[in-house]
Amino acid sequence: MKGIFDTKRDSGYKDEIAFRYHFPKQYRVTAERLVGDWIIYREPQRNGGRRAYVATAKVVAIEDDPEKSGHAYAVMTEYQEFDEPVPFVRDGRYWESSLSSVSDPSRVGASLQGKSIRAIPDSDFAAIVRAGLAETLAADNAIRLELDPRHIDDRTQELLDLPPVEQERRIEQILLNRKIREASFRRKVCDAYDSRCAITGLRIVNGGGKSEAQAAHIWSVADGGPDVIQNGLALSATVHWLFDRHLISLTDDYRILVSHNKVPSELRTLFAKQMDRIHLPEDARLWPHPAYVARHRGRFSSV
Repeated sequence: MKGIFDTKRDSGYKDEIAFRYHFPKQYRVTAERLVGDWIIYREPQRNGGRRAYVATAKVVAIEDDPEKSGHAYAVMTEYQEFDEPVPFVRDGRYWESSLSSVSDPSRVGASLQGKSIRAIPDSDFAAIVRAGLAETLAADNAIRLELDPRHIDDRTQELLDLPPVEQERRIEQILLNRKIREASFRRKVCDAYDSRCAITGLRIVNGGGKSEAQAAHIWSVADGGPDVIQNGLALSATVHWLFDRHLISLTDDYRILVSHNKVPSELRTLFAKQMDRIHLPEDARLWPHPAYVARHRGRFSSV
């Protein structure tokens, strides 16, 4: 069994949806049934929502809220944003089979009252997720996203070669495949930064639309960091190497910190504009999250 978690901006709940989802007690039974399985995050139109399915994650536990009686948290892992939001309706039909069965379409909203957490069939889940990852899985994007045979193993290639219907049947393998997750992350980060290295400002795009910039995690996945744009930077290969080793980092206002005594002198010219703010996405909502930057800077300070 899979599920839907409705999520709204400025909802009043203490969500950090990559890690936890806050909910009142009336949803506890349904939430507990979903432990160990996958859910899709859905944004209703209220509070400026995108009226779309936007991400997926796995529920690993339910914990009481120690500060607010009658509330709990779903503890989440494997969070992954979709390539693009998936609208509620496709070709005139709702993705969720239970909504398609509502005889009067004007009553669909009413039918969802009190169902911010709900179960859906595995087939509905798989179809929505496959649509949400369509750009990552598209053969035309293989070179750009480093999902071409030169960069992947046989198991990943097998999943990519499947027709969409078969991919839906193996959707959980796709969600857990590290190469595919990295490709999806790369696409979103490089697009947000216009394929330009955030630190050097250099933009090179090769054949197949592949950017020379790489998608670097600020808080590493190995240490629990999420695959979200706000945890990413587009960096050239050399800068990425230095960043991963915490030889360079960022200030709170997105200026560059350099460990001058450890960065080779021939590389210091990369940071000639060290006092300038780095190149950032046009949309400020996609800028690096301050908490992730602070975590990286903490490691930089200890190097």
